[in-house]
Amino acid sequence: MDVSQYLEIFIDETSEHLQDLSQHLMVLEEEPENADTINEIFRAAHSLKGMAGTMGYKRMQHLTHIMENVFSEIRNGKMTVTSELVDILFDCLDALQAYLDNIQQTADEGTDDNEPIIARLNAFLESGNEAAGGEKSKTEQKKDNKKKTKALSPKFDEFEIDAMKEAFDKQMQVYKIDVLIDENCILKAARAFLVFKALEELGEVIKSNPSAQDIEDEKFEFEFCVIFVTQEELEKVQAAVENVSEIKNVDIIQIKEIPQNEVSTVSAKQEKTVKEEPKKEPAPAVSTAPVKAATASAAPAKASNTSAGKPSGKPVVSRSVRVDIEKLDVLMNLVSELIIAKNGLVSVSDNNEGTKTQGFNEQIEYLERVTTNLHESVMKVRMMPIETVTQKYPKMIRDLTKKLDKQMKLYITGEDTELDRTVIDEIGDPLMHLLRNSADHGLESADVRIQRGKDPVGNIYLNAYQEGNGVIIEVKDDGNGIDIERVRTKGIEKGTITPEQAEVMTDKDVIDLLFKPSFSTAKVVSDVSGRGVGLDVVKTKIEALGGDIDVDTKLGEGSCFRIRLPLTLAIIQALMVELGNEKYAISLETIQTIEDISIDDIKYVQSKEVIHLRGSVIPIIRLDSILDIEPVEKEENEDNNLTVVIISKGEKLAGLVVDRLIGQQEIVIKSLGKYISNSKIISGATILGDGEVALILDVNTLV
Repeated sequence: MDVSQYLEIFIDETSEHLQDLSQHLMVLEEEPENADTINEIFRAAHSLKGMAGTMGYKRMQHLTHIMENVFSEIRNGKMTVTSELVDILFDCLDALQAYLDNIQQTADEGTDDNEPIIARLNAFLESGNEAAGGEKSKTEQKKDNKKKTKALSPKFDEFEIDAMKEAFDKQMQVYKIDVLIDENCILKAARAFLVFKALEELGEVIKSNPSAQDIEDEKFEFEFCVIFVTQEELEKVQAAVENVSEIKNVDIIQIKEIPQNEVSTVSAKQEKTVKEEPKKEPAPAVSTAPVKAATASAAPAKASNTSAGKPSGKPVVSRSVRVDIEKLDVLMNLVSELIIAKNGLVSVSDNNEGTKTQGFNEQIEYLERVTTNLHESVMKVRMMPIETVTQKYPKMIRDLTKKLDKQMKLYITGEDTELDRTVIDEIGDPLMHLLRNSADHGLESADVRIQRGKDPVGNIYLNAYQEGNGVIIEVKDDGNGIDIERVRTKGIEKGTITPEQAEVMTDKDVIDLLFKPSFSTAKVVSDVSGRGVGLDVVKTKIEALGGDIDVDTKLGEGSCFRIRLPLTLAIIQALMVELGNEKYAISLETIQTIEDISIDDIKYVQSKEVIHLRGSVIPIIRLDSILDIEPVEKEENEDNNLTVVIISKGEKLAGLVVDRLIGQQEIVIKSLGKYISNSKIISGATILGDGEVALILDVNTLV
């Protein structure tokens, strides 16, 4: 069986299962008796084992099999959850992640058998069994199997009673068949499917417990029962079911009369013990979810039909779809072309005032509605909850707790806040840097916190929320805060600033020094932080995403790093302006106001132009000078006022002097690629309605 076509699905689903396991292990450490969490972990480990086995990744399958055994013992009450056990299980997750990383790169899991981890797991299993009084005998296990399967007696509805009556009238046999699948079976739904298939060659299944749909979805342990109608003798039915490999126990009883509250039966039980070498049987074409649906669904769906004509329920269909990001990019480009076409129509309309008709205007309005709706729909498809990034951080903080020997907790809010996929993919590393920075630099040791009257357990908060057309992500801690004077001194020592500059710098200016390359105040260099890399990388990455970052801090109380990000990087609302004979776009998100300023109102501070506007001193940026554009000579009768666009980056303001305002427009951002190696002042380009190219100004760099 060629499983290479399922590799991408395997990688996606394995990543999800590993994240689920990580989250549930964090819960289990806090709540060792939480049965729901234990069951979820067991199911995830079992699914991983099945997927790895089907894909042929034997090392991964073996490790998850041992993990599944551990959770099975915990679930049965034979083992207790300890901090040491959780540590080992997290090591298992790291090993599984390493396997997955190898598979992503080479389609092969590698050669590491992870024997030390498996030995530690087996040691826990042995100690757990000894504490429970050793293993049960095979006779006791068989009794348990019998007791377990007999507990599955189904309840019948009117249609199923009628079906049995019809069978008795035709002198047919009605059997209740209890099946127990081997606990080591990789694909229990597939085994159930083969049992159904074998039975349907001899008669008809009129009832199953659990339901056919639950069996298909693997929502059962390892046992199920069916009510079966046939002309065949019991021995032949028994042999047909036992012929399916990995069946641990088959218990058949014959139903002699219509059941009331209890089924009246004649015992005809036969058992099948597990053979050391089960029959070799071709594996069904079942691996991950999409493949399972093509096979295991066939039998249970058919099994739910009865001779009384009972209709079968529709299978449950997943409402979530995996979409290749490249396909979405193509779709986004099509939307971009539509918007450009719309702008073209608008341009034609504006240039032909005398000839345009009402119908033409209606077409433009219709096209505008369509493109707007299509844009919103595509953006919703591209949007992903920030949870896809944040769910890996609790384990990271747990690891840092042990590595740094500090007590700390992470609180996450706003995980359902959505961002464009392109932003989500890039924001993970910056957030990880900030969280590690809070854990290492921000939080004090437990002793110091107690001396300061604080809780010995430090708190780190990761909050996300939408604000306007952007998203705010905050990383806060209740630690020491930033020692601004120490940063100022360090800046002078490193030659980053002069003593004269240091005297006039505001606290905000001093904090900004932390974002300079190779600037660190750490007294001890560690592998967590303090190497002078981190915050400068964070700032570069965030500004490349069209966002910005600022810091609030109070010495002794903590710090808050606040990131502002755009919802999307593809289509934005912009103000179009003119400089000389060239057109430029400024993102509407960054614009505060537009002012008409008299030349006489311009003042000078340290030889730089500023204006005083409503209590704020705002520096003036002459774009024509920065962009090397020939200034437009004004007519004699024109006033001497300047059009100034006030922009902001966080709390900082600046005024851009432009020659003319064109108006607001929805624009498509096109990357300049490798064609132009320019400064960071230009963040991209857009195509206007008349085919002209306008450059997009990067406000962050300008400020």
